[in-house]
Amino acid sequence: MNLLPKCHEEFSKEDYWNSFFKKRGKKTFEWYGEYPQLCGQLSKYVKIKDEILVVGCGNSKLSMDLYDVGYRSIKSIDISKVVIDQMKEQNKLDRPDLVFERMDAIEMTYSNDTFSVVIDKGTLDALMSNNNEETSSKIDKYFNEISRVLRRGGRYICISLLQEHILRKLISYFASLYFMFRITRCQDAEIKAQEEDGSSFPVFIVMATKFPGLSQQILELALTGDHISKVSSTEELINAVLAVQQSNIVCNRLQKRSIADVGEITLDLFEPENDKPRYIIHVLDRPRSNGKSYAVFLVPQGRDSDWLFGTKEGRKEFAELMEKDRIAIVILGRNHTFKNWDQVKEELNYSVKNLAPPGLPPNFSIAYLSLGPDVGKCETLHEEESEINGRISIEDVFSDDQDIKFRRLIFLKNQFVIQSDAMVKSIKTRRGKKKDIIEHGYLACEHHAFMSIGVQAMIGNNSNKNNSKEILVVGLGGGGLCMFLYRCFPQSKVTAIEIDKTILKIAQEYFSFITDNRSKVEICDGIKYLEEAAESGKKFDAILFDVSTNDKLLGISCPPIEFLKPSVLSSVSKCLNKNGFFILSLVCRDKNLRPKIINDLKNVFSSITSVKIKDIINEILYCTITKKTPDEWKKIWNDSKENFKQSLEKNKLSIKNDTETSEFLQHLTVEL
Repeated sequence: MNLLPKCHEEFSKEDYWNSFFKKRGKKTFEWYGEYPQLCGQLSKYVKIKDEILVVGCGNSKLSMDLYDVGYRSIKSIDISKVVIDQMKEQNKLDRPDLVFERMDAIEMTYSNDTFSVVIDKGTLDALMSNNNEETSSKIDKYFNEISRVLRRGGRYICISLLQEHILRKLISYFASLYFMFRITRCQDAEIKAQEEDGSSFPVFIVMATKFPGLSQQILELALTGDHISKVSSTEELINAVLAVQQSNIVCNRLQKRSIADVGEITLDLFEPENDKPRYIIHVLDRPRSNGKSYAVFLVPQGRDSDWLFGTKEGRKEFAELMEKDRIAIVILGRNHTFKNWDQVKEELNYSVKNLAPPGLPPNFSIAYLSLGPDVGKCETLHEEESEINGRISIEDVFSDDQDIKFRRLIFLKNQFVIQSDAMVKSIKTRRGKKKDIIEHGYLACEHHAFMSIGVQAMIGNNSNKNNSKEILVVGLGGGGLCMFLYRCFPQSKVTAIEIDKTILKIAQEYFSFITDNRSKVEICDGIKYLEEAAESGKKFDAILFDVSTNDKLLGISCPPIEFLKPSVLSSVSKCLNKNGFFILSLVCRDKNLRPKIINDLKNVFSSITSVKIKDIINEILYCTITKKTPDEWKKIWNDSKENFKQSLEKNKLSIKNDTETSEFLQHLTVEL
């Protein structure tokens, strides 16, 4: 039997509801949950001695349930004579004091200040099916009547799905009249609907308390548990509700179908009164899966920037390796503390159940997986606002070795990309106290090792002590690459170009970056510097681009696309000595963009080779203005690999994952 209206406007018509209740007969119809799911919230706001009005009661059991648990002063009204007659007949013996009256809630006949509580369970949603002028005027009359019949201190309790136009109407009316305004979420009703129907929508309870003469707006929100937080503006309140609704739509979609065609879906989970996500969850499905296996992978703190977890490509490969129909990869939020995995699982349990695939058998136990038993530890050492790069965070990530940790520079606009990474050692001073020092002799960023091999190729055999070279690095970060080149090639001078003076300050204060006669920094625009250097005839033996962008929409995150314009590449070529190297760190996710970049490079440089190694997001390109054959390149890289190894040993340096640099030649490609 089809009991749904043909169009939403029918919800507000008496004829529709008469027809609706005749078809249903004595079977109750419950909007947004029954009393057992709502009582936890209602009991907080409705007291036994309250005089209660239920508007648009329909044949819901709510009035009867309230009566049965001890409430006695209850009046229920509805526009439908059919349903009112049904309810009177049904309750005349067992609940003789329960009053049902046929009445239009827009034109009530009750006196002013009659009730201490007005309960609206779905009635507003039925009346306000759209936001046109006629409907809006009708709702104003409805709210005026509610306000009129409520006493001072009385509560209007509205149980609703809070579509945006309804939410805005409620706030604009009651908050503007300085009612105390609170929105809570009734998750018990949602869980019940989920169990019965397989999907649900968020159910909210709005409580507007009448306080004539209230001097300021009081806006409150309780979307998780019993925690109530004050909200500073109506827009903040609206956005919080919309975020819950949007995430619910995503969860409902996840429960009904595979998302393999989408790639991945990401959800953020927040704690009340904290605008930074506590968890970030990436959900991925295996193609052509039946949705019968599911696992949640917990990423320890400090590992979120690993290629496997911090990039879409990595997560896709990781999901394939897991061999599950669906995998939820959970990133632990910055600036949050986590005691252990048990705490994390307890907090996540409700949310990850809502992300389960459609084919899971009943009572399926979700598997939680991780890299090890420890939750990891990531400590925010310092945060600072930059005019150019926005919020910058300096974080210490702790390793299993208590005397070693890694310091990271993160731009929070692009928080899964490590701008700089440095090893921090804890040493004892002469007085026996512990002191942290930056280990410049250890290269923590793997792609910097391949850039350094390129510098080695330019220098050749560095046995000649007078073999001084000029190296230009565009992009300072924490200064790790510059400091490593400074130590690895002692005869060379390193100049860094950095547009953001805040970055230089951070590099000096937190990464022990030094400046002297062999190490200097120019605070300026890199493109402008190269143009002026080209015009003045300034030359360098190696020019390195290691600069990123915070714009995620361009398909390229390193370097900024403007650094690859033909005019800029031309300036670079003019600044290179005859045997100089241009070394470019490239992160390009748009496969259609890379061929154009290579073509633009070929138009300027005579020879290009590249190296791309699995699990390292950066591709390194080596460009020269002198023509070299594939055999010449082969000899250059064979020699460079051995010379670089000798340089490391001679200067007591080390690099992260030396195995990958030893396989360097296997991954080289001659582009021209």
